Amino acid sequence: MKLSHLAETLIGSEIVKLGNQIKERMRQGEHIYNFTIGDFDSSVFPIPKELEDEIIDAYKHHFTTYPAAEGILELRQSVSQFLKEREGLEYGVNEIQIAAGGRPLIYAIFRAIVDKGDKVIYAAPSWNNNHYAHFTEAEHVLIEATVENNFMPTANEIKPHLKGATLLCLCTPQNPTGTMFPKEELEKICDMILEENRSRAEGAKKLFLMFDQMYWTLTFGGNEHYNPVTLRPEMKEITVFVDGISKVFAATGVRVGWSVGPELIISKIKAILSHVGAWAPMAEQKATAKYLLQKENIDRYLVNFKEEISYRLTEISKGLLQLKAEGLNVDVVAPQGAIYLTIKVDLVGKKKADGTLLQTQADVTQYLLDEAKLAIVPFTAFGASKTSPWYRLSVGTCRKEEIPEFLGKLKEAMQKLS
Repeated sequence: MKLSHLAETLIGSEIVKLGNQIKERMRQGEHIYNFTIGDFDSSVFPIPKELEDEIIDAYKHHFTTYPAAEGILELRQSVSQFLKEREGLEYGVNEIQIAAGGRPLIYAIFRAIVDKGDKVIYAAPSWNNNHYAHFTEAEHVLIEATVENNFMPTANEIKPHLKGATLLCLCTPQNPTGTMFPKEELEKICDMILEENRSRAEGAKKLFLMFDQMYWTLTFGGNEHYNPVTLRPEMKEITVFVDGISKVFAATGVRVGWSVGPELIISKIKAILSHVGAWAPMAEQKATAKYLLQKENIDRYLVNFKEEISYRLTEISKGLLQLKAEGLNVDVVAPQGAIYLTIKVDLVGKKKADGTLLQTQADVTQYLLDEAKLAIVPFTAFGASKTSPWYRLSVGTCRKEEIPEFLGKLKEAMQKLS
């Protein structure tokens, strides 16, 4: 049966597909260390109690109708205040769009800015930019980032592609790598964007920056988050942020996200989403509007939350470095932010106990799942080459007692290879 070109060429989320397969095996009783999905186990990382109470109270007061298409005014006011107090960003309520998490916002940003054939620049690995570029029939300009730069695209790598481009997609702390842009590198990128736009004819479409900072509060080890508008105020007219409560409050299922940017672009995003209908629920909007103003409660929550995430990232990183010191073919990039570790498991060419050769990285991924019961996401799911031996390990569902367990099983599985 013939369907649309988009339907026949679009690839569904590889991460969701993998996560579903793992969940099915677990449902059948198999014990798997499932570090695939960028989500949280709510029994380990519950949302803030005060936010939960506000949500329950909002439902008790029957806030169950349609919200305003742009998001309720109270929430946009709270987001404005939250960003001003915590990042020094000043945006009015007409420069803020609320939606059901980051995905519909990113989709709408692409739709509002990108025409068929426009150049969209993004790095691999990165989260879903390849799919959104496909949605808009854009020209994909993919920069394969390297471990030498913590898998973050550099200004020098980006520069040759800026001429004539429409959208540059950046994320920091980055999904899937858990690494961040140094201040100096982000400044260089901003300066290049501004220079490119100054070179364009009057009335020509500008080069815009989509800046995904969904994990910006989750930084560790003295690392600091920077944003383009604070570093270069001129960037404000061409930068569209993606942000929300999904990661900062372990509230992925609460579905409240926001985009902030120039009023003209935000108004177009609103128009697009008014047809898609991807609104955050009214009760959750009411609750989030109240919670974002509770500075002391938020600060208290973040101290504990960040300590728990940091502990997991650090302990797993230490364990993998120990395996590396013992001669096993693993490596890890030092954690900087988000809930992710970038790890390397390079086993292609090794033989299993039954003599079967691990010929591809896909074989390695399957071996880790079958033998070590370890489920992690290969960077191929984030646009990297099929031969990349690097993986994303997400700690949002990790229990502390599992760390030595799965490291031990990984060691055993690797020692069985020849």
